[in-house]
Amino acid sequence: MGRFHRHTDGAGNILEHDHLHGEDHDHANGGDHGNADGDRDVGDHSGYVDTGTTRVAVLEAILSENDRIAGANRDVLVAHGVRAVNVMSSPGAGKTALLKRTLATLRGEVRVGVLEGDIATSLDADELEGLGAAISLVNTSAGFGGECHLDAVMVRSGMTRLPLDEIDLLLVENVGNLVCPAEFDVGEHAKAMVYAVTEGEEKPLKYPVMFRAADVVVVNKVDLLPHLDFELDRFLANLGDINPGATVIQVSARTGQGVDEWCQWLRDALDRS
Repeated sequence: MGRFHRHTDGAGNILEHDHLHGEDHDHANGGDHGNADGDRDVGDHSGYVDTGTTRVAVLEAILSENDRIAGANRDVLVAHGVRAVNVMSSPGAGKTALLKRTLATLRGEVRVGVLEGDIATSLDADELEGLGAAISLVNTSAGFGGECHLDAVMVRSGMTRLPLDEIDLLLVENVGNLVCPAEFDVGEHAKAMVYAVTEGEEKPLKYPVMFRAADVVVVNKVDLLPHLDFELDRFLANLGDINPGATVIQVSARTGQGVDEWCQWLRDALDRS
């Protein structure tokens, strides 16, 4: 049945929803994924004969409230002149390693803040300390039910601990997960996905929600290609079938290959604000 998540919406109300891990159920990002009637596409729940209608209604209500708060987050960021990028990936794809390279490259040029999302620990946030960025940590196990993603309420909480007047670019490092983070608008202006070549060529086909949501797909760990049985052209073709408009940047966070191109994409994102 999936598992119900319970957390507050920021106004003291308890929100409860059944989050279906592993299913392809598009949630809207900023309202872009609804149907022609403006209703939320929350996936096909017809297999739940007794509860399907209720499940859809609950999910639509949850996501509509999340989108409302995400819109408010975006308004706050715009008022402070901040551009936000939601950085998503599976666990271990190399988000934090890439962000370390990013902060080192942009230091002294772009004022960067990082909102670090993890279920538990400050390990990734600690890795980013001392690199010139303001860091705000959000552990989803601390008051948010141990969620497998960040939502707009969590990001609103983290934003209150950042000096927004001193930031140009906010990088939201989402919880490592190939499904749920893509489904929740958190107030970002763009979505970036970090994908590692060790994950296999078929991932865009198996996890279309994530790959379809991404404005840019950063293909990481390309330094390992000579040692892997991995067909890059096949992966790119699969990605093109799911999201032909996505920008693709090949990088190695370990060696630094491609990091300049990624940082230029971020600079361009600031210019689009």
